Amino acid sequence: MTKTRAKFATQINSEILVAVRILAEKEGRQIQALVDEAMADLLEKRKRATPRPNVMAAYAASHQQYAPVYKKLAE
Repeated sequence: MTKTRAKFATQINSEILVAVRILAEKEGRQIQALVDEAMADLLEKRKRATPRPNVMAAYAASHQQYAPVYKKLAE
């Protein structure tokens, strides 16, 4: 299955662009492939940065039960 591609324009730090061009050449890939990979990695990283609801619920329950202990540990 072929994914639809969209064009966009942006600006980037010139040192980063040089490094990306070198990496693309070294790996035998196109810059667009590296940009695609980098953006997908960023989205995944940001998605994981948000705690899951069940984790937050467990934290809240733990904090409610052990708040005095946590306060002592913070001192």
